[in-house]
Amino acid sequence: MLRPVSMDFRYGTTFGLSHPEAYERLLLDVMLGDATLFTRADEVDWSWRFFDPLLSAWKAAGRCEPEGYSAGSWGPSEANELIARDGRRWRSP
Repeated sequence: MLRPVSMDFRYGTTFGLSHPEAYERLLLDVMLGDATLFTRADEVDWSWRFFDPLLSAWKAAGRCEPEGYSAGSWGPSEANELIARDGRRWRSP
């Protein structure tokens, strides 16, 4: 039988501690030498090798560059317009 369930997870209740702030986990990993959550240098290099020619070709063809948007926002308004063409919309919190 299907029924709704509560998916309310509270870090402090579960673990008895407050959750780490945004960069606390990353800074701790840096100090411990754990690179698990970081991108390797060769991955970054290959990403640029792939995307640089793509961006250059777009620019040479007179195409618009990818739209920027403010940090903390839901992204560029063009994202809404893109899926609205098919009668869809993004879910909001």
